[in-house]
Amino acid sequence: MNLTDLSQAAFGWAPPWAYSLVIIALALALALGFYGLTVRFVRRRLPAQGGEFWRPLLMRSRAPGRLALVIWALSWAVRAAPLPEEPSRIVQHGLLIAFIVLVGWVAMIAADIGAALYTRRYRVDVADNLLARKHLTQVRILNRATTIVLMLLTASFALMTIPGVRQLGVSLLAAGGAAGIIVGLALQPVLSNMMAGLQIALAQPIRIDDAVVIEGEFGVVEEITSTYVVVRVWDKRRLIVPLKTFLEKPFQNWTRTTADLIGVVLFYLDYSTPLEPLRARLKEIVEASPLWDRQIVALQVTDLKERTMEVRCLVGARNSGQAFDLRCEVREQLIAFLRDKFPHALPRDRLELQAAVDGWDAPPRAGSRVQ
Repeated sequence: MNLTDLSQAAFGWAPPWAYSLVIIALALALALGFYGLTVRFVRRRLPAQGGEFWRPLLMRSRAPGRLALVIWALSWAVRAAPLPEEPSRIVQHGLLIAFIVLVGWVAMIAADIGAALYTRRYRVDVADNLLARKHLTQVRILNRATTIVLMLLTASFALMTIPGVRQLGVSLLAAGGAAGIIVGLALQPVLSNMMAGLQIALAQPIRIDDAVVIEGEFGVVEEITSTYVVVRVWDKRRLIVPLKTFLEKPFQNWTRTTADLIGVVLFYLDYSTPLEPLRARLKEIVEASPLWDRQIVALQVTDLKERTMEVRCLVGARNSGQAFDLRCEVREQLIAFLRDKFPHALPRDRLELQAAVDGWDAPPRAGSRVQ
């Protein structure tokens, strides 16, 4: 005796649709009750130390887990209820597709939790965060690539259950066939950026929080997605750059190996400027500044122009932001020092006229001489 015969024997007094609804309601109640008991049991049994992965997975997968049990209960109820064969088969097929989607959903949640647990071991809010930014960049890019792969696999398995489009699912899964070629050509820009993302994750020409100069703009790498990079410019604008741009075009990375930088300040001064007082004043400025890294400070004459000499000041800082602020501080204080102590050092191209007679304010006539 099958499930349908048992249901008819138990509810033979009622019309078929009535005890079909009763069976479905009982199945849903049992599934939800079983899910609640399972969650409580797992919460109590999971150890505090070993549940760093399973506890978040259980909490974040509550919705797909509950839906999976509901799907299982509905599948059993549909088989037990006296429904016509064709509607029952359609419902069973829809439940199967829904279950495949839920499995893919849980897999993406698990990948996201694993990535978060891995990056938790590294801190980016410290001065020397090069290793942390390296791992953070790799995990973020690989996590997004894994999510896309899981989505493609889920769609492929779901399509493979449908007879009419089974070949499309196989082609999407194997990346072959005519459908796969068409999809590949249509998604060529997206796929090229995805491959560029994998190369960036492995080679790491850029990382999260890197200071870069790209397309003539200076900014900090704020986010790396699977297809583009968000660069936060100094005035809070966001520059959206495709990933492949960082592999095909040259750019400047100011924090490629270390975060510390050397700031450069250039002055164009008169040849009569004394250098030793200027060098001593530069040292006083950087020693009094908390932005200086206590390592590099230098003043040199690096070039000679027709009327001025080029004086270069080098100062070290812990990162690009502090280097910029320290350069501004050095400029302001050295200019004030030269203006007060050695005003003749500042280059001037002025013509000063003094009238021979006090009170004369008329312009000179043609041919007249100014004394």
